[in-house]
Amino acid sequence: MSHSTVPRSRAEADTTEKTLVASDGATGPRRRKPPSGKLKLGLRLRRDRVLLLMTLPAVLLVLLFNYLPILGNVVAFQEYDPYLSDNGIVSILNSPWVGLENFQRIFEDSAFWNAVQNTLVLFVLQLVLYFPVPILLALLINSVVRPRVRAVSQAILYLPHFFSWVLVVAVFQQLFGGAGILSQLLRENGYDGLDIMTNPDTFAFLITAQSVWKDAGWGIIVFLAALASVNPDLYEAAAMDGAGRRRRMWHVTLPALRPVIALLLVLRVGDALTVGFEQILLQRDYVGPGAAEVLDTFVWWNGVRNQDFGYAAAAGLVKGVISLGLVLAANKVAHLMGEQGVYKK
Repeated sequence: MSHSTVPRSRAEADTTEKTLVASDGATGPRRRKPPSGKLKLGLRLRRDRVLLLMTLPAVLLVLLFNYLPILGNVVAFQEYDPYLSDNGIVSILNSPWVGLENFQRIFEDSAFWNAVQNTLVLFVLQLVLYFPVPILLALLINSVVRPRVRAVSQAILYLPHFFSWVLVVAVFQQLFGGAGILSQLLRENGYDGLDIMTNPDTFAFLITAQSVWKDAGWGIIVFLAALASVNPDLYEAAAMDGAGRRRRMWHVTLPALRPVIALLLVLRVGDALTVGFEQILLQRDYVGPGAAEVLDTFVWWNGVRNQDFGYAAAAGLVKGVISLGLVLAANKVAHLMGEQGVYKK
């Protein structure tokens, strides 16, 4: 039988693969380009050299200020004395080794456990009262139809983020302090004055209120960006199916925000033991360490003020290990919920 068993189109394709007409007219064996993900390391470095050079300064800064100082955690196992030498490395090498003694002191210190308790209380309050506020504000601003009103509202909400904590504490002092506006109004109407700033029982709520006022507006940026990526056709399809505004928000808007909410929640849980160092340090003397001492101020007070550097480093190392565990646990929960979290499975 003279006819080939191979289809004409496949035969032509095989012939085309065997020869390649170059731009200068030369012919030769065809060389297939591997997919971009399978390029050799040298080719990828040469291809992306401009992007790598752009990111190099940022990588160097992260290595210098975030990863290199991790080596200093060795002082947690020493009775570190920075005055042994003008060179910090020499001081570390000459400081006596005490092993786990600093960690044993931490777990036997009631002040440390009080700081842990205050930190966890503030974290829970901020998670319940502060975390949902940016989401609600983003939904509210996204529902505003007029662009000018939306822009003005965003600018007003962003503004407190650029205030320093010194200014924020001063504003709250003028409003809720013993000689503040609220206390004066109460006295003028025959009531006793009210000093919220020095009340240990309401200190945790005060800190949370300050955080909400200062940073909630800034936190809506990520959620507004996620809302901007939602396809408007989804809203139109839901409206055609008879869904009202609440149903569209529940079935279209919130599912679009769910990956972002899961990611930020994981990061927030990982940062649970960091509840605002500067903010609390400025008000620590108002209510005393019993109500205002958190892990960050505990480390600062013992390390900088009391010069017990090894003990403070041990407390900071315990905090870092617990935070890492919280990140991994929260990320696992995000995976169980079907979200990506900080990293994929």
